[in-house]
Amino acid sequence: MDMLNDFIKGSLKCERALEIIPNIRTLLDIARNNQIPIFYCVDEHLPTDSYELELWGPHAMKGTVGQQIIDELKPQKYDTVITKRTYSAFDRTNLDRCLARVYDGKGADSIIITGVHTHICGKHTSYDAFTRGLKIVIAEDGVQAFSEEDHLLGLEYIKKIYGADIKKINKIIELLVANKQ
Repeated sequence: MDMLNDFIKGSLKCERALEIIPNIRTLLDIARNNQIPIFYCVDEHLPTDSYELELWGPHAMKGTVGQQIIDELKPQKYDTVITKRTYSAFDRTNLDRCLARVYDGKGADSIIITGVHTHICGKHTSYDAFTRGLKIVIAEDGVQAFSEEDHLLGLEYIKKIYGADIKKINKIIELLVANKQ
């Protein structure tokens, strides 16, 4: 979620996100090696998105370097990029359809969320996943926010209100590998 230049290095920089990059990269490698679909859900704003731009200022504007996924986590050939213009990766995107098509049309029953910001996009995406009946796993050391307080409040809310499993990436990897055997 939103591992973009503007959020990691640019106009809405979250320096705390630097620490999760290697963890996310490890999870991505394991997922790819186990044919687990990967979706990059990323902001792609237009000048008319006043609801967010007035609050946060211009960020992740379509066609800019700031809107690009950071080099360290670039999508690979079979990964899917979902662009969004609001906090949730489900709101007015094709994520639902993409999730329904995976696993030879059987669809996904779970999602693992990584990226920024735990208390904003992570929280809103979790709500939409919850209302769709998806099991939610939050990679505790693969998500981050502007402050430790925002991060921890986001995790606690998602766990308490949406029943999400909060797990370290090494535990998620153990489960993924065990389920593929």
